[in-house]
Amino acid sequence: MTFIEKLNAAWSASRSLLCVGLDPDVSRFPAHLKAVPNPIFHFCKAIIDATADLVCAFKPQIAHFHAEGAESELESVCRYLREVYPHIPLILDAKRGDVGSTATQYAREVFERYRADAVTLSPYMGFDSVAPYLAYRDKGAIVLCRTSNPGGSDLQFLPVSSENRTVPLYQHVAHLVADKWNESGQCALVVGATFPHEVAAVRQIVGDMPLLIPGIGAQGGDIAAVVRSGRTSDGYGVIINSSRAILYAGIADDKTFAVASRRVATQTRDEINQYRA
Repeated sequence: MTFIEKLNAAWSASRSLLCVGLDPDVSRFPAHLKAVPNPIFHFCKAIIDATADLVCAFKPQIAHFHAEGAESELESVCRYLREVYPHIPLILDAKRGDVGSTATQYAREVFERYRADAVTLSPYMGFDSVAPYLAYRDKGAIVLCRTSNPGGSDLQFLPVSSENRTVPLYQHVAHLVADKWNESGQCALVVGATFPHEVAAVRQIVGDMPLLIPGIGAQGGDIAAVVRSGRTSDGYGVIINSSRAILYAGIADDKTFAVASRRVATQTRDEINQYRA
């Protein structure tokens, strides 16, 4: 299956647009997990098992593993997802962007070492920095377009003249990816939930291309506005990510942290589904 085929199947099977981001922060783990070997793996495994039937994707954030020297635990998390939940897309959140020769090595890391279905990428260095990922024809390239952080406007709203039009830079990126870069048919875009009007603008540019939408939960994005702005005509088309609000919903209770995560994930999925039709 290609990334897009797997994503379409996951949307249909789960009836969910929710993606759970795996952003492990050891300082927020229950005390009993801090005392066991490989605590990051065990924490992520508990969250995955508690929420797998509620999601259309999981998204490990690579820096949260690498900063702890936990690359082997990330490998274990990815292996667990592939073996136990092979039907759920695995998106590695890496936001890579570098010259072609280096990008080739990053692509090997993502798709051969971790065997992810898709990866997040920065478009700032242009097409040759993205092309090595597109060489993996069945894998997804999810390009940053309009990010959810406040500082994104520093660059993403700069006016750009291209092909007889002047548009904000984020819209230029959307046109580039949809019209020129999507040669494998496996591209998607990141558009933040904190800017629903921009979500709508990108949707109009890219047609049915999937949108990965962070920024609900802890970042306060409006779920109703995001779903209405980003969904496709069939009620799908968006991967709405929530990380901290789900991961640490009940972290103070050592015995039931995953139960609390499941409760918040269920509430989030159900709220999203209210606005799909």
